[in-house]
Amino acid sequence: MILLISKHEVKKLVRKKSLREAYGRELVKAAKKDSRIVVLDADLCESTMTCYMEQEIPQRFFEMGISEQNMVSVAAGLALVGKVPFVNSFSVFTTGQPYNQIRQGVALPKLNVKIFGSSCGLSDAGDGATHQSVEDIAIMRAIPNMTVIVPVDAIETKKVVRAIIEYPGPVYVRISRTPLPILTEEDTPFQIGKMSLIKDGSDITIFACGLMVYQVLRAREILTDRGISVRVVNVNTVKPLDREAIKKYSKGVKGVITAEEHSIIGGLGGAIIEALSNQMVRVERVGIEDVFGQSAQTHKELLEYYSLTPENIIEKAEGLVKYK
Repeated sequence: MILLISKHEVKKLVRKKSLREAYGRELVKAAKKDSRIVVLDADLCESTMTCYMEQEIPQRFFEMGISEQNMVSVAAGLALVGKVPFVNSFSVFTTGQPYNQIRQGVALPKLNVKIFGSSCGLSDAGDGATHQSVEDIAIMRAIPNMTVIVPVDAIETKKVVRAIIEYPGPVYVRISRTPLPILTEEDTPFQIGKMSLIKDGSDITIFACGLMVYQVLRAREILTDRGISVRVVNVNTVKPLDREAIKKYSKGVKGVITAEEHSIIGGLGGAIIEALSNQMVRVERVGIEDVFGQSAQTHKELLEYYSLTPENIIEKAEGLVKYK
């Protein structure tokens, strides 16, 4: 489905909402309807917003302390007795700390555990590299049986919560600490494994996920004024990847760009290149180079420092158009 965002309307997309808030509220709403849902948190419920579950349905909220490995193992046990456990912490801790428990205890037996990584990418600006997940998509995408989802805004986050409850097997969802612009509508379809065409174009196709979708839309407005037609695709499901859609959207263009708040190694960019490995199309990647994050006063400062900006996207697009 194409989201009807008109020219110059990107500047008006200033209405921002917290993905964490949307997640926490929707989780409680879903839990009130489905007694199978249980929530586990690693001493960060006021950051992940599972504090709403603790307040409203405390008998199905489990504070596990700073013990992510144990938390995942407990979630696996709960899944074995028919529960739908939601595991929560910062992205860097839900993927790195309990990797072996996720691999051996959840993904291998295909257990119905839902893993939410909050404060993804560089969005935990103040805490620096130790708390910033620049490799989580690569880690989780490489695990067999794992589904990886990156919502674009608060509205889509709520749809993700509803969808994964009925979706069997392990799922990893990464959401930003920073409130993001609302780019979708309540009636915009969301389906696991299907990407969304936001704006069509004929010169360049840009595949983006998370907050980078908005950065791409800002770049697109300028590129349009410069005579470059840009197609924008929201890849909300990084795995399973809709390979047929990627090939379709990459045909007939002068080049493809991927944009993600993640390392260029193993993330969305790597996944798109894999899908296009036998296609005659040039691909440029916008993402974090092979480096860790760092502390900053604001998230915006880090996005600029690591070139996750409309300006960098514009430079890549113009280079592809000029390439012969």
